[in-house]
Amino acid sequence: MLTVYGIKSCDTCRKARKYLAEHDIEFRFHDVRDDGLDIQMLERWAARLEWEKLLNRQSLTWRKIPEVDRAGMTKNRAFALMLDQPTLLKRPVLESPQFMAVGFSEKRFGDFWKKANA
Repeated sequence: MLTVYGIKSCDTCRKARKYLAEHDIEFRFHDVRDDGLDIQMLERWAARLEWEKLLNRQSLTWRKIPEVDRAGMTKNRAFALMLDQPTLLKRPVLESPQFMAVGFSEKRFGDFWKKANA
Protein backbone atom coordinates (compact mmCIF):
# COMPACT_ATOMS: atom_id res chain seq x y z
CA MET A 1 0.00 0.00 0.00
CA LEU A 2 1.22 3.46 -0.90
CA THR A 3 1.28 6.09 1.81
CA VAL A 4 1.50 9.78 1.01
CA TYR A 5 2.91 11.91 3.82
CA GLY A 6 2.29 15.61 3.63
CA ILE A 7 0.12 18.51 4.70
CA LYS A 8 -3.47 18.94 3.53
CA SER A 9 -2.97 22.58 2.58
CA CYS A 10 0.20 21.92 0.52
CA ASP A 11 -0.35 22.47 -3.23
CA THR A 12 2.11 19.76 -4.23
CA CYS A 13 0.43 17.28 -1.89
CA ARG A 14 -2.94 18.15 -3.41
CA LYS A 15 -1.54 17.56 -6.92
CA ALA A 16 -0.14 14.18 -5.86
CA ARG A 17 -3.44 13.12 -4.28
CA LYS A 18 -5.39 14.24 -7.34
CA TYR A 19 -3.04 12.36 -9.67
CA LEU A 20 -3.31 9.18 -7.61
CA ALA A 21 -7.11 9.38 -7.46
CA GLU A 22 -7.37 10.03 -11.22
CA HIS A 23 -5.16 7.00 -11.93
CA ASP A 24 -7.05 4.72 -9.52
CA ILE A 25 -3.96 4.21 -7.40
CA GLU A 26 -4.95 3.25 -3.88
CA PHE A 27 -3.18 5.25 -1.19
CA ARG A 28 -3.43 6.41 2.36
CA PHE A 29 -2.80 10.07 3.21
CA HIS A 30 -0.96 10.89 6.43
CA ASP A 31 -0.99 14.56 7.41
CA VAL A 32 2.28 15.14 9.26
CA ARG A 33 0.80 18.12 11.04
CA ASP A 34 -2.45 16.48 12.19
CA ASP A 35 -1.43 12.81 12.33
CA GLY A 36 2.11 13.40 13.50
CA LEU A 37 5.69 12.99 12.41
CA ASP A 38 8.08 10.91 14.47
CA ILE A 39 11.75 10.01 14.51
CA GLN A 40 11.01 6.45 13.37
CA MET A 41 9.49 7.77 10.12
CA LEU A 42 12.44 10.06 9.48
CA GLU A 43 14.98 7.31 10.21
CA ARG A 44 13.08 4.82 8.01
CA TRP A 45 13.04 7.28 5.12
CA ALA A 46 16.69 8.23 5.63
CA ALA A 47 17.60 4.53 5.39
CA ARG A 48 16.15 4.54 1.86
CA LEU A 49 17.41 7.91 0.60
CA GLU A 50 19.71 10.74 1.62
CA TRP A 51 18.39 12.65 4.65
CA GLU A 52 19.14 15.97 2.92
CA LYS A 53 16.34 15.25 0.44
CA LEU A 54 13.84 15.30 3.30
CA LEU A 55 14.67 18.87 4.33
CA ASN A 56 12.68 21.59 2.57
CA ARG A 57 15.21 24.35 2.12
CA GLN A 58 12.75 26.34 0.00
CA SER A 59 10.14 26.75 2.72
CA LEU A 60 9.28 29.95 4.51
CA THR A 61 9.93 28.09 7.77
CA TRP A 62 13.51 27.36 6.64
CA ARG A 63 14.11 30.99 5.70
CA LYS A 64 12.98 32.07 9.18
CA ILE A 65 15.72 29.97 10.81
CA PRO A 66 18.79 32.16 11.49
CA GLU A 67 21.64 31.59 9.06
CA VAL A 68 23.96 30.61 11.89
CA ASP A 69 21.59 27.73 12.74
CA ARG A 70 21.21 26.66 9.09
CA ALA A 71 24.97 26.50 8.47
CA GLY A 72 26.56 23.08 8.87
CA MET A 73 23.22 21.30 9.15
CA THR A 74 23.52 17.73 10.38
CA LYS A 75 21.04 14.88 10.13
CA ASN A 76 20.28 15.00 13.86
CA ARG A 77 19.71 18.76 13.88
CA ALA A 78 17.59 18.59 10.73
CA PHE A 79 15.45 15.80 12.17
CA ALA A 80 14.98 17.72 15.44
CA LEU A 81 13.87 20.78 13.46
CA MET A 82 11.47 18.73 11.29
CA LEU A 83 9.95 17.09 14.36
CA ASP A 84 9.44 20.52 15.91
CA GLN A 85 8.23 22.14 12.68
CA PRO A 86 6.80 19.57 10.22
CA THR A 87 6.61 22.20 7.46
CA LEU A 88 10.38 21.72 7.13
CA LEU A 89 9.70 18.27 5.65
CA LYS A 90 9.87 18.34 1.87
CA ARG A 91 6.49 17.21 0.64
CA PRO A 92 5.00 14.92 -0.26
CA VAL A 93 6.87 11.84 0.83
CA LEU A 94 5.53 8.86 -1.11
CA GLU A 95 6.36 5.51 0.43
CA SER A 96 5.60 1.98 -0.65
CA PRO A 97 7.54 -1.27 -0.28
CA GLN A 98 8.71 -0.89 -3.91
CA PHE A 99 9.90 2.71 -3.89
CA MET A 100 10.33 5.94 -2.03
CA ALA A 101 9.99 9.44 -3.46
CA VAL A 102 10.16 12.95 -2.06
CA GLY A 103 8.39 15.72 -3.93
CA PHE A 104 5.96 15.01 -6.73
CA SER A 105 6.31 14.91 -10.48
CA GLU A 106 3.68 13.17 -12.62
CA LYS A 107 6.28 11.75 -15.00
CA ARG A 108 8.68 10.57 -12.32
CA PHE A 109 5.90 9.05 -10.26
CA GLY A 110 4.34 7.38 -13.31
CA ASP A 111 7.73 5.84 -14.15
CA PHE A 112 8.20 4.63 -10.56
CA TRP A 113 4.71 3.17 -10.43
CA LYS A 114 5.09 1.31 -13.75
CA LYS A 115 8.39 -0.26 -12.62
CA ALA A 116 6.99 -1.16 -9.22
CA ASN A 117 4.00 -2.93 -10.73
CA ALA A 118 5.71 -4.56 -13.72
